[in-house]
Amino acid sequence: MHLLLYFTLTLMQPLILFTSSPNTSNTTWRVVDDGVMGGKSQGHAKVTEAGHLHFYGEVSLENNGGFSSVRYDLPKTQNISGYTKVVMRLKGDGIRFQFRLKAQANQRYSHIQYFETSGEWEEVQLPLRDFYASFRGRKLDLPNFEADQLEEITFLIANKKAQDFSLKVAEIRLE
Repeated sequence: MHLLLYFTLTLMQPLILFTSSPNTSNTTWRVVDDGVMGGKSQGHAKVTEAGHLHFYGEVSLENNGGFSSVRYDLPKTQNISGYTKVVMRLKGDGIRFQFRLKAQANQRYSHIQYFETSGEWEEVQLPLRDFYASFRGRKLDLPNFEADQLEEITFLIANKKAQDFSLKVAEIRLE
């Protein structure tokens, strides 16, 4: 029994959620800034010549602002049963970002986890069990992420300070 479980887990192929390609469309990702609440932050998302997502801009605290995000609706609901972590190949500018998951795109809250960037291309691994439920910056009294499906992923910056930011993403997968 243990041997069968071992082989089943080790033979699972990674589930690619996003991978860079020169054919990646600029319309795949959509920016949502604090302007929805009157803020002045300005985020931008574009696809580089190499096909990487480049999320960049400026977070402003004016008018009770303070965040910028870029969201990706998966082309179809993904069955993620058996996967245990998110693995991302990215290059940030040495600051902290959030990565967010939604089992259903229409749910109001997200499951989030922070990660630090080094300023270099790197691989970041985030265990799914460590994503906690949050709504508008407040931790909710709900279980950590345990869904068997995924419909939306998001990068968000909200470090409670005005700052410029830059994040390039080459790949996001589940293992």
